[in-house]
Parts: sequence; C-alpha cells; structure tokens
Amino acid sequence: MIRKGVGIVLILLGSIIFGQQAAAELTIEIAKGVDNPTRIAVVPFGWKGLGGLPEDIAQIVSADLLRSGQFVALDRGDMLSLPQQRKEVFFRDWRVVKQEYLLVGSVSPSVNGGYRIQYELYDVYKQTRVLGEIVTGGLNTLRDVAHRISDKVYKEITGVEGSFSTRIVYVTVNRQVDGHDLFRLQMADADGYRAQTILESKEPILSPDWSPDGKKVAYVSFESRRPAVYIQDLVTGQREKLPTYRGLNSAPSWAPNGKKLAMVLSRDGNAELYTVDLATKALTRLTNHFGIDTEPSWAPDGKSLVFTSSRGGKPQIYRLTLATGKVQRLTFEGDYNARGRLSKDGRFLVMVHRRNGVFHIAVQDLKRGDLHILTETKLDESPSIAPNGSMVIYATNYQNKGILAAVSVDGRVKFRLPSKFGEVREPAWSPF
Repeated sequence: MIRKGVGIVLILLGSIIFGQQAAAELTIEIAKGVDNPTRIAVVPFGWKGLGGLPEDIAQIVSADLLRSGQFVALDRGDMLSLPQQRKEVFFRDWRVVKQEYLLVGSVSPSVNGGYRIQYELYDVYKQTRVLGEIVTGGLNTLRDVAHRISDKVYKEITGVEGSFSTRIVYVTVNRQVDGHDLFRLQMADADGYRAQTILESKEPILSPDWSPDGKKVAYVSFESRRPAVYIQDLVTGQREKLPTYRGLNSAPSWAPNGKKLAMVLSRDGNAELYTVDLATKALTRLTNHFGIDTEPSWAPDGKSLVFTSSRGGKPQIYRLTLATGKVQRLTFEGDYNARGRLSKDGRFLVMVHRRNGVFHIAVQDLKRGDLHILTETKLDESPSIAPNGSMVIYATNYQNKGILAAVSVDGRVKFRLPSKFGEVREPAWSPF
C-alpha cells in the first residue's frame, strides 16, 4: 500500500518492508577491544546437502563475537583441522594455536525443507564440551540461527546474556539531486545486515523508540509539516497517528508494560511531560514548571521517569517518581547533561555530557555517584543501551559524516557502524 501526503512517500508492506537487503547497510569497524580477549576458533560448519548454503553460519558467529570486543577469532587459514563433531576434534591442534575455546558444527537439510543445525562448544584446555544443541531453521533464517548461537556462546563464556539476535532502528539522511534531503527510518539486525526501510519521507523523522515486545516502533514524523507521534507495526506496516496538539508533539517513550507512552507536549505554551494511554488516548500531565522538560525515558520498573530539564538553569537530568510526583535531580557534574537512559537494572544512567565544550557519551553510577566519559569523539548524541546492558549505541561524527558507533559501559570496547548510504542518526536498540 502506498499513501501520499505533503512531502512524503510511505512504503508500508507486509512482513517484508521496502528495501530489505541481504548485505549490511552498516559496516562494522572495531576501534578498541579488551586487552586480553578470549581466543576462540569457530570452524566452518559442514554442509551435508546439495549445492551451497545461503549463509556462512561460522563466519556470522565469528563476526558477532569479534564485535563484542571480548573475543578474537582464529583465522581459518591458521586452522590445522576442520572438525565438524567431537570424534574429529584433536585438542592438541587447538592448543598449538593457543585457542581457549572451539566451536564446531554441521548443517543438514531437514524433512520440512529447512535446515537442521547441530553445534558444540568445547573448552580446549579442559577438553570438555560446555555447550551444544540441535536447532532447526527455515530457508531464510540461517542468520537468525547464527545470531542465536552467538548469544549462547557469549553467555556460556562471559555469564552475560548475548544481544546479537536483537535489532536496531535508526534514521538515514540522503541529499538528493534536487538539493533536498530524503529521510528513511531503517531497521536492521544488530550487525547492520538485512536493513529494511520502515518509512521514507522528505520531512524529518525523529526519536524512534521500541515497544517492550519489540513488535512496534513509535517515532516523530514531520510529514504534515508539524510534528506528530506515530506508532507502526513492524510486521504488518500498519501505522497509527496519535492525537496531535498545538506546538510540540515529541520524544515518545514506551512504558515497560506497553500500555502507555510518555511524550513531550507544549499544548499550553511550555514543553511539559505527559503520558498517553494507548487504549483510551487519555492524557495525564506529569510536570508543570516554567523550565523546559523533555526527553522522558522510563525506569525499568515503570515507577519513575528520567528526563531532561532546564529548571535548574541549564540542561540536567532529573527523576520523576510517578506515585508521588517528586522530582529529584540526578546529574551535577558539568553544565550540560541530557538524553538520559537507564540500564536494565536501573543502576547506570547513560547520557550526553558536555565537557570543555565537546559533547560526549557518559555513564553515571547512580549508586556510587561517579561519572565516567565513555567516548572520545565529538558531537556524540542519542545514546541507546543494549538490552543486556553491556553496550551503548549512539550517533556521532566521523570523517565529517554522521555515523553510528557503540561503546561498552566500561569504555573498554568501541566500534563504528558507518553507513554505505548517507548519514545516520537517532539509533535505538531493540529489547530481547
């Protein structure tokens, strides 16, 4: 279905949205990893069918683990053997090349026309199997299976849930031959592959935010030349425009229970925080202050919101407790802190922090109170935390181009995700 509006072209298809690509629109460039990464050999999976496989599972797993910054994968050219199962594994081969873990597997056709994938993870020095399972996948789901294997391996070795099976949304901006910008709201795997266009417009698209179940995205579109908040189903493409009010309609943020959105309205002349009940569309005003209140984000327990406010003179981050209406200032270091996002456990606050006139991504431990700057680039903005709490994706400027980048919450791991097409901004990481 194609709908036309003022300055906009919408592409809304079914389960596959316009522009799906097998290759990566975003490329991965590792900038920094941990000092002593875990060494793992991911052996090419054997194939027991005719022809070739559409995806290289082992290569996807290797790339996932490398992107975490906590692993280094052995080059295939340095492997002394290519086992597919336990009886073919000779641990001395892997000790010689100083590997700590070994992942082997095979793929065979399944009776329903898909694939049967079997894999095993071994501790090389203990010579023991620490993980293994048999999974099945359809003809177009081998990348999903590979990311799932990466998640399992990552958790087994690090103890932390993997987030390789998650997705990201982001906005790309392309300058057209007529001199105007074309905006696209894109969705891709966490590694940048299988990019799909959710919305294409000649007017700005801002502030995408995932629903807690990962099935919908809320965002701001200027397609009517005024800001309005939309909710879009990512499977059917169906869109819902929320009631609009005079002035700002911006910064949507899903409640953890999926029943409400927090947002910013200036219907009474000043930017204030509201919630909207998605079933009844009833509004509840949360703040009433002469300062500008904006950028709400829910605490994981749904009992409070963090937001940016100028009520202290310059932008700082505050917490609003919903039951009492009490407002507490959270940030004090520096003259500018904004776009606060809480980690899943509620302990860490990630934000845009200005120091010496330069905008960086920083994290504050709300239990201890200390603040650490995570990035060294300039014009860093729009941080979003991975659902496992390990990484932060954000927009930045690199070689005079807007790109996405990611940094671990301890600052030890960094990578860039430059786009092959245009500039990139406004990232949001999906839930599990």
